Amino acid sequence: MHKTAESKNLGRQLSRYLENWQSEIDSAAQYHALAKAETSPQISKVYENLAAQEEKHILFWEKYIKDSGKLVPNRSPSFRSRILIWLTKQFGPQMVLSTISQLERADQNTYSGQIESSGTKMTAQEQWHTLILGEIEKTGGPGAKGSALANIEGRHRSVGGNALRAAVLGANDGLCSNMSLVMGAAGAAMNNHALLLTGLAGLFAGSCSMALGEWISVTSARELAEREIRIESDEFDHNPGGEGEELQLIYEAKGMSTEESKKLVAHMLSDKTKALDALTREELGINPDDLGGSAIEAATYSFLLFAVGAILPVFPLFFLSGSTAVIVSLVCSAIALFVFGFFTTVFTGQSLWIAGPRQVGLGLLSAGLTFGLGHLLGASLK
Repeated sequence: MHKTAESKNLGRQLSRYLENWQSEIDSAAQYHALAKAETSPQISKVYENLAAQEEKHILFWEKYIKDSGKLVPNRSPSFRSRILIWLTKQFGPQMVLSTISQLERADQNTYSGQIESSGTKMTAQEQWHTLILGEIEKTGGPGAKGSALANIEGRHRSVGGNALRAAVLGANDGLCSNMSLVMGAAGAAMNNHALLLTGLAGLFAGSCSMALGEWISVTSARELAEREIRIESDEFDHNPGGEGEELQLIYEAKGMSTEESKKLVAHMLSDKTKALDALTREELGINPDDLGGSAIEAATYSFLLFAVGAILPVFPLFFLSGSTAVIVSLVCSAIALFVFGFFTTVFTGQSLWIAGPRQVGLGLLSAGLTFGLGHLLGASLK
């Protein structure tokens, strides 16, 4: 009995070592990918430094794996990590930066309760990684502007402008809403021609609605930021000394000495452009070089993303008819729901076998409810 308990304990320890080891491999590979895709040499060097620290952590856990009597497997990024790396190469750092930052934030205290890492700097380093990524997100270096998808706002924009999340949720919205619409029409016993027209109408109506919503959101955000900058400019014209005092307090709060902050502010006040740029960034928290991106670009991407999801339940109706068309449409939609469920795991870290079936179940529940409603209304209106 004692040996069995000891064996289980050693097994759990080894499993934990391997999990930590794999997590560090993923992080190092992702940082290397970010460094290669980043256009700013300074930020690229930061990513390489983060990768170097993660590689030291890999060696740390490899030692414990060897000491447990197990051969260290070949280093290879997980499937989730490979997807993030591919997206980084194709669309730039901004496509995945928020996702990677969120994953780091979730794991930053993983080592705090592990005896092996006590007395090391590993916990502090992981927390520092989270802070560094957060600062890069805030400042948005040159490479952070590489993805037009990052401009999408509205209800699909998460903290830090997570473009990957926006893309997945935009397509998922199109799929779920149009699948439910088509199933509702099928429940009302519409013929194939009417089903196809209903699906296409839902696609274009939903896509236009999403595009208009994004255009309004981005335009409103830009106009608000421009108004705040104009007000700040007027305040500077009327009272440059007072604005300088505000800047000085901000810099002192960040750790500068009074003498250093006075010199810096005096230099800035000699040039209104520099002073206004600093006030905009420090006091208003607005990056004047990026006021939310292009409204037209955001609207276009929102239209396309919704349409990509919305076409899936409609596509079989071009080639099939009757109950066969409805069943195939439902099957195609269920498969797509599972795929979208998988993509949500990329930025949530949830298990595929939880997220996938959950997504399919909720989607089919919605389709079933609208089918039943369509059937009731169709029968009552005959």
